[in-house]
Amino acid sequence: MAEIHQPHHYQPQQQHHQRPGDAMKGMFSENNQEGPSASKVLAVVTLLPIGGFLLIFAGLTFVGTLIGLAVSTPLLVIFSPVLVPATIAIGLAVAGFLTSGAFGITGLSSLSCIANYLRQTRVPEHMDYAKRRVQDTASYYGHRAREMGHNVKEKA
Repeated sequence: MAEIHQPHHYQPQQQHHQRPGDAMKGMFSENNQEGPSASKVLAVVTLLPIGGFLLIFAGLTFVGTLIGLAVSTPLLVIFSPVLVPATIAIGLAVAGFLTSGAFGITGLSSLSCIANYLRQTRVPEHMDYAKRRVQDTASYYGHRAREMGHNVKEKA
């Protein structure tokens, strides 16, 4: 006879039921204290009005922007034959000034680079002094080495 497999019954795990305030208490409690700390209460008390004021101010600004756009859109449509060429002319003028400045700065920096290169090819005076000092020291020790060689020859 064929065995009939019966499915195992699903037993859900027991869930811990929490009161709605327990999650907030766990968020604010420190070191298993019963209530929020004074610093956290002070932070909430000060930041809640500031945040609310900023949200109200953002809403008023948004509404003012929408009203301004609603008022100015017909004017832009009416004056567009004049505004579009004026905008293009102003844009080209600004682009010309910026390009002119960029070319001027590039030219000045290239001239400065060339001047620095030419200045570095000349040996400064303190380098001449150091070179002479090294040559004098080398010739002095070369002379001393020859004298020592003659002394060794005479003794031998």
